Amino acid sequence: MAQAFLFKESASQTAGPYVHIGCTPNFVGISGVYAADSGLRMLSDGTKGERIRIHGRIFDGANDIVKDGLVEIWQADAEGLYNSPNETRGAADPEFVGWGRQPTDLETGHFAFDTIKPGCVPASDGRMQAPHISLWVVARGINLGLSTRLYFADEPDANSADPVLTGIADPARRETLIAVRKGDSYLFDIHLQGALETVFFDV
Repeated sequence: MAQAFLFKESASQTAGPYVHIGCTPNFVGISGVYAADSGLRMLSDGTKGERIRIHGRIFDGANDIVKDGLVEIWQADAEGLYNSPNETRGAADPEFVGWGRQPTDLETGHFAFDTIKPGCVPASDGRMQAPHISLWVVARGINLGLSTRLYFADEPDANSADPVLTGIADPARRETLIAVRKGDSYLFDIHLQGALETVFFDV
């Protein structure tokens, strides 16, 4: 007769300080692991589209700045195509990576991405989605990474028809996903908890 073994579930852990050590070692002064930390550069000289900067900070439930976080983004190119083997609608811009990773500044908590404004992509039901960028956030106190989206305030018509954004019933909650433009930059602060808590998605 086979003997049954019962194992206890391992204790969950938050990202803690290890997210930087594992994902961005050069950023914290650990050299010799990778020549450069992955995801720092998304653009090349030949990348097509409108160049923009996405920047912001992460705030915890007490409205304090989270200085040990990490943000990843994933987006379509200027024509709405993803740099992915799963993209079947056409060939994405080979000069655009489409994925980026940035740690928050250890003093100010600021993060920033130099990228392009994405084109529209279809939802699973065929309806067009507004230009958007997907974000994944990890930081102290977070057991599992948090997924959210960034939409652009200067795309009001597209935003009003977006099936994901309009699926959020409360207009005030929708506003937590809207980045405000100043010059060639878009400000997008992320609130983990509290009255201004950013909408996060179960993906």
